[in-house]
Amino acid sequence: PHQGDHQSTTEESRMSAIKKVAVVGAGLMGSGVVQVTAAAGISVTMIDVKEDIVKKAVSGIEKAVARGFKKAIETKKIDEAGAKAKVDEIVSRIKVTTSTEDGVKDADLVIEAATENLAVKHKIFAGIDKAAPKTSILASNTSSLVIAEIAQAVSRPAQFAGLHFFNPVPVMKLVEVVRGPATDDKTFDSLLAFGKAIGKVPVKCKDTPGFIVNRLLVPNLFEAIRLVERGDASIEDTDTAMMLGAGHPMGPFTLADLVGLDIVKAIGDGWHKKYPTVELFKPSPLLDKLVSEGKLGKKTGQGFYNYNK
Repeated sequence: PHQGDHQSTTEESRMSAIKKVAVVGAGLMGSGVVQVTAAAGISVTMIDVKEDIVKKAVSGIEKAVARGFKKAIETKKIDEAGAKAKVDEIVSRIKVTTSTEDGVKDADLVIEAATENLAVKHKIFAGIDKAAPKTSILASNTSSLVIAEIAQAVSRPAQFAGLHFFNPVPVMKLVEVVRGPATDDKTFDSLLAFGKAIGKVPVKCKDTPGFIVNRLLVPNLFEAIRLVERGDASIEDTDTAMMLGAGHPMGPFTLADLVGLDIVKAIGDGWHKKYPTVELFKPSPLLDKLVSEGKLGKKTGQGFYNYNK
């Protein structure tokens, strides 16, 4: 038992290094990360270029947190006043700013959750690197870019790593903690402890294309599309087969429509450009056609399936 106690105290002491977090990007992923961080009792600053974007994100978080207490109110575990006080307490831990410099100046950890574009990320991290304390850890929520390449924008590659959350962040329990070639142990351990502190299950992985989940998932989606392109099975039957035969909660086409066909294509294209000889990363004519027609999945009302019926 003593060993367990010892382990939890070292984890707590590691965790105690991260008391203030800054998140750059107030989109779906960024605001999700802000929400779970504040809910775990940690002060967090949300940074985005436009004031209205951050304000809208905070009101979205407030609504989401309040929804989370609905069940507790219904089952009489908490009364409405108590729930409101808890919601207010969580939201009070969130600060917002449009200035990266102000937002990161006293952060122990800065998480970037901006567009999947290397040039954009380089520009953001160059600004963060200048303004954040020298001891701060910097992390990117990239899902498909190379951590070592993003880290080229900073003067502290040893304190740089990947922290890849899944959408929607408050619901999905996983976070991939990605070790770049220069990431040191202290940084990596601190990020694993942070993942646990915000109620996630962290998994460790190296800086390889797509890390764990996307490296297995995206080629799987492409293989399903190729199967249909060859005329071997229909979209509906492929989805049914993977749900009932492999126990997947949804089939590959439903999942691709949910993720967004533009995103699936962008990941595939990025890998194909980098590794042109890998068969699994080859583009798909059907996917390219749908994206060029603006049929991007559920968000546009049509992808592999029609959602406007």
